[in-house]
Amino acid sequence: MSESVKSESLWRRLGRRFGLVKDAEEPRRLTVDDVTVVDRPMLRRAVAGTVVGNLMEWYDIGVYGYLAVIIGRAFLPDASAGAQSLFSLGVFAVTFVARPLGGIVLGQLGDRLGRQRILAFTLIMMAAATFLIGVLPDYSVIGVWAPILLIVLKLAQGFSTGGEYAGATTFITEYAPDRRRGFYASLLDLGSYMGFAVGAAFVSILQLTLSADVMQGFAWRVPFLVALPLGAVAIYFRLKIEDTPAFQEAQDSAKRAADEAQASPDAPKGVIALIRSYWRELLTAFVLVAAANTVGYALTSYMPTYLTGTLGYDEVHGTLLTLPVLVAMALCIPLTGRLSDRIGRRKVLFIGSVSAIVFAVPAFLFMMHGAIWSTVLGLVLLAFPVTFYVANLASSLPALFPTSSRYGGMGISYNLAVALFAGTAPVVMEALVQWTGSSLAPAFYVIGTSIAGFIAVVVLKESARRPLPGAMPSVQTEEEAIALVETQDENPDLDLDELFPERVESDEQQPEKA
Repeated sequence: MSESVKSESLWRRLGRRFGLVKDAEEPRRLTVDDVTVVDRPMLRRAVAGTVVGNLMEWYDIGVYGYLAVIIGRAFLPDASAGAQSLFSLGVFAVTFVARPLGGIVLGQLGDRLGRQRILAFTLIMMAAATFLIGVLPDYSVIGVWAPILLIVLKLAQGFSTGGEYAGATTFITEYAPDRRRGFYASLLDLGSYMGFAVGAAFVSILQLTLSADVMQGFAWRVPFLVALPLGAVAIYFRLKIEDTPAFQEAQDSAKRAADEAQASPDAPKGVIALIRSYWRELLTAFVLVAAANTVGYALTSYMPTYLTGTLGYDEVHGTLLTLPVLVAMALCIPLTGRLSDRIGRRKVLFIGSVSAIVFAVPAFLFMMHGAIWSTVLGLVLLAFPVTFYVANLASSLPALFPTSSRYGGMGISYNLAVALFAGTAPVVMEALVQWTGSSLAPAFYVIGTSIAGFIAVVVLKESARRPLPGAMPSVQTEEEAIALVETQDENPDLDLDELFPERVESDEQQPEKA
């Protein structure tokens, strides 16, 4: 500890000893003991556990998105090609119907039982449901029960996924140091899009090495079957991590209040109380998630259908053209996460929303041109805003809610937005194309949601380099903790009144004492 911090503590003790200083009259200040120094080995395990889990979740999304045409034929063989596409995309959207329920239920449990337990459960449920899709008999074997059971399994996936991303973002942001939270949180979406790319690559290899008849007959099931061993590896990593210091601190505070028969601000809120207390934060998060994931799912889940069904590419090219773009985008995501730690979350999110509005029409026009180079360029233009959007939602949204209600707040806002906008984006865009007869229709849908996203960024509170609500500052080293305490009065990223609400209460009561 530095000499200035030591001497400050000495003068405080002497002042109290001789009655010169009274604690009740002093505003609360930050001390070294208040600051959380991150356990680096545990942080690495937390990152690995959450990234692998997100990779597993998006692996399934990638596999289903790239096999949607084949699945439509297998489970609805007598329908037209257009109806089969709408069916398979509709089943994909059904997954998102269950996500809000999963987000509400699992978010509440995560704020009460712990993040780690719920995240392990969501992964087990996701892996099991994905595997069962791989062994599910098709329409030729069990008739109408085939599409019904497919919908049931996708609903199970949706329920588990409802708690996955909300919990993973909560978990990693609570573990990360304040000044690098953007970078560490962005690794979640690196895992997400790499998982999508792995799923897409797997499907591409099968399509290149096997005939169309073999793919339609059995081979389409193999990527789903692989989910079981992948899930086992992900669960192993996830069980190796402990709950976050912020969650444990909030639990201890709530327990002390319960022992003293007092109401605690650190106690988790029920759904109604949470909505009442944080409706502005929930609405801001909802709009941002809707905007970012509309363009994100347009690039990922809808593109294979758009390139093959609308633009006339064969299924192999429909997959291969997007794959290098997804990999490049995934590798750039941590860079924009780190950028947000430097210049702020709001500036990076502004880049995402404005570029989506500006690039949407040119992106689809380039794809409609029909050449390979122009299609890839169109995909790159669509990937640009996604890179700036999604990398920063993982660090921006959890910072809207206090520790005691963070998982629940994320579960509600994120999953409602994803269910209503992101999950339905592929089927809505395909329906717009078929209804209007214009291949450019999806671009205007992207523009509309990103205009709303721009407005949400305007009202978003900056959270870069600042402690999470309801938590003490978090740093990487003891030296950083000491420096933070010494500079607390002039540090623009610290608000002592927010850290210690009793300071405000004491100031409000002072005139009454006078």
